Amino acid sequence: MTQRLTPAALAHWRRQPCDFIEQVLCDPASGKPYRLLPAERAFLAHSFEIGADGRLKYPEQIYSCGKKGGKTHFNAMLTLTTVLLFGGRHAEAVLCANDLEQSTGRVFEAIRKIIETSALLKAEAKITATKITFPAIDAIIQAIASDFAGAAGGNANIASFDEAWAYTSTRAVRLWDEMVPPPTRKIALRLTTTYAGFEGESSLLESLLKRGTAQPLVDKDLHAGDGILCFLTHEPIAPWQTDAWLAQMRQQLRANAYVRMIENRFVSSETTFVDPEWFERCVDADYRPVMFDKSLPVWIGVDASVKHDSTAIVAVTFDTQTNKVRLVAHRVFQPSPDAPLDFEQTIEATVKDYCRRFSVRRVVFDP
Repeated sequence: MTQRLTPAALAHWRRQPCDFIEQVLCDPASGKPYRLLPAERAFLAHSFEIGADGRLKYPEQIYSCGKKGGKTHFNAMLTLTTVLLFGGRHAEAVLCANDLEQSTGRVFEAIRKIIETSALLKAEAKITATKITFPAIDAIIQAIASDFAGAAGGNANIASFDEAWAYTSTRAVRLWDEMVPPPTRKIALRLTTTYAGFEGESSLLESLLKRGTAQPLVDKDLHAGDGILCFLTHEPIAPWQTDAWLAQMRQQLRANAYVRMIENRFVSSETTFVDPEWFERCVDADYRPVMFDKSLPVWIGVDASVKHDSTAIVAVTFDTQTNKVRLVAHRVFQPSPDAPLDFEQTIEATVKDYCRRFSVRRVVFDP
């Protein structure tokens, strides 16, 4: 890279990284240089602040906005900026896979497309399936699988995590721990771009955002302090997120999905299976539970748990007059770790009771 870029240009771009992005990096969709969003520009104004010790003030950085807010491409731009401007010789970036990816996720693909569209970078880069190198400065950007053991001992300038709501397994959380910024590099950070997750499931992301938003505000929806830079917004930030597009998303997404993905708010996973409006359409207020009818053919479904999830037992029949499935009876149990479910006294007893009251044709369950 330094063979084609003058020292004066590099020095300017290190002071003004936004200029580097808008003058060197091209948007693959248009083929033209990027134009940063106000939120992105505000974030970059603090991303590379140096403390009195010569290290980054904010080695932990998180950028969180709704779907189609440009998160992935911003991650790609910031990763390239870190490696090419601030990494020096032997700079390294690691792109970490979440529980929904194998290794080469969306950030790697975004970086690859940006390089192939940007003339200056294309001339300097070597691209393979999971690795991008810049031989002139011996820099490397590589995508890795969700393997914490293989990532141990890394020395990256930047570790990138995209859609952190999907880092839910023990393996993924251990990978996150392994990619803590190393003390051997003065310019080293861990970058997270994501929208919201599920309460109680995306605990890594919840704790990160809680820490970040506890810091002082330095710009609109942007917090900084105690080694963390955190942007968290619930509003559309990109000009293409129009009112018409938002209305379309409301029609196409379930209510809970819209709140999580578009408004960037955490939701409860228990409420995502059936939209309440859909459920209401299945309700007939004139029907009543059937207490006893030995001639009524009934099928029973059992969804059981021991300590955490709810257990439900549902008996249904088919109404030949309305040509619809009808709920006959049901029971719900909520076990807990302190009061686990007794299968014999609850599930078995309830199924036997239904067999006495109705003509049970079959009992089905997930083994």
